[in-house]
Amino acid sequence: MKRLEIVIKPEKLDDLKDVLEACGARGVMIANIQGYGNQKGHVQLYRGAELDTRMLPKVRVDTVVEDDTAKVIIDKVVKEIQTGNYGDGKIFVYTVEDAVRIRTGEHGNEAL
Repeated sequence: MKRLEIVIKPEKLDDLKDVLEACGARGVMIANIQGYGNQKGHVQLYRGAELDTRMLPKVRVDTVVEDDTAKVIIDKVVKEIQTGNYGDGKIFVYTVEDAVRIRTGEHGNEAL
């Protein structure tokens, strides 16, 4: 099993949810976060004054899927979400040792 931590722009969340549903992800956790990467924020004009905004709004979506499904999701996310501009986001992939469904006690892929 793999845990995918996907960090994207908020306006791409609906597109990402469509990709995850199409690929068979059974559950997701979504959190609003702030941060910056290579783009180091951006400069905004507010009432004639320049504001250096470092912490940009982002969305973090976490899901745990089977190994084969993870590869398909990663490929589709890159294809569907990518704009080619700074700030498109990142996908972090972690190996999950086990998952347990508390209600039934099922382990592994059955618990997903």
